Amino acid sequence: MAKATTIKDALARWEERTKLDSTKATDIGLQFQWPPVEKMDGTLATLVDCRKLSLSSNMIEKIAGLGNLKNLRILCLARNNIKALTGIEPLSDTLEELWISYNIIEKIKPIESMKALKVFYVSNNSIKDWSEFTRMAIPPKLEEITFLGNPLYELMDEAAFRSEAIRRLPNMKKLDGETVIRGD
Repeated sequence: MAKATTIKDALARWEERTKLDSTKATDIGLQFQWPPVEKMDGTLATLVDCRKLSLSSNMIEKIAGLGNLKNLRILCLARNNIKALTGIEPLSDTLEELWISYNIIEKIKPIESMKALKVFYVSNNSIKDWSEFTRMAIPPKLEEITFLGNPLYELMDEAAFRSEAIRRLPNMKKLDGETVIRGD
C-alpha cells in the first residue's frame, strides 16, 4: 500500500498547482489527496495567513497542529476518520465555521471553548446522546448547526427531534438547513 501523503507534500503539490506561496495564502484546499493525508502535523504552523483550510476527504484520525493558525476562520475536516474534536481548542477565539460532517465523532466537549464559532456542520457522525448535543448551547455565537445522520437524530421522528433541539439550543437560528422559528 502507498505511504500516506504528508501535509508538507500536500502543500508542495498545492503550491505547484496554484503557483501561490502557501505561507501567504488565505484559502488552501488539501482535500482529496492521493494517497490520503492521515496526520495533521506541525507543517500546518507555516500557514499563518490562512483564513480557510480544507483537509476534507482524507484519512485524518485526529485534529492537531493548529496552534499557529491565528487567522483561521473556516476549517473543513469532513469525510475523514476523526473520532473527537480534541485538538480544536487553539482556534477557540477565532474559528467561525467548523465543517466536520461524515466522521466518527461521538464526543464534542471542546466545542464549549469556541467563542467565535457561528457555523457547525456535524451531520453523519456518531453522536448518540442529548448531553453531547447540549454542549452546542455553550458557544455564544453558534447559530447554524447541521446534525442529521447522527444516532441521536435517528432515535425519534424528525419533528420531535427538531422541537427538542430547538428547546435545548436557544441561540440556534438554523438547524439542518432550515430556519428556526420559535413559538411565543
